[in-house]
Amino acid sequence: MSVVERGLLPFRLSICGIAELEQFAGDVTHILGILDPGTPQPDGYVHHPQALRDEFRFYDIVADDGSRTMPTEADVAAILKVGEKLAAQPVRHLLVHCFAGVSRSTASAVALMAQRNPGRAADIFAALGDIRPRAWPNTVMIGHADRMLGLGGTLVEALRLHHIATAHRYPEVRTLISSVGRGHELPAEYAAEGPDPHEPV
Repeated sequence: MSVVERGLLPFRLSICGIAELEQFAGDVTHILGILDPGTPQPDGYVHHPQALRDEFRFYDIVADDGSRTMPTEADVAAILKVGEKLAAQPVRHLLVHCFAGVSRSTASAVALMAQRNPGRAADIFAALGDIRPRAWPNTVMIGHADRMLGLGGTLVEALRLHHIATAHRYPEVRTLISSVGRGHELPAEYAAEGPDPHEPV
């Protein structure tokens, strides 16, 4: 089911990585993009010349590694500001992207849905599974959104259950998450620390 059919958003929501931007050429009216600081704008934006864009630059990490800053409350607050802006605009199709469409973009999409739908965390993650089945939202961003929206930990708990279900269903996601040094986010039976090549997901 789509987010519209679930009554979560009044417009279509898609999530992708930068390599997939061309696939969504057509009716996208708004883009929310997240990339590492200092990286160039994606060439794929050329396929969305009329779309209004909000762009953010922060790293996809969930633990302080001494050289990069984790996503901050200010980062999430800025994304929620976009949500407020979208509520006052005619939106047909919002495309949210990050480097791979796995972590920062999916966390952003969850935050935007939660902003409009307090108390519907389970429905939000069910919708996320429909849109991006292999999603692994950034844990730090979800924690910030939970606190800032006053959700009392319900969004964080729904994320934990989502991680369990995704880890069981998609072995390749477990491999990816371990390979970028985030094995501690996996369920205990799969948890394994892997090398961190500083590659965002």
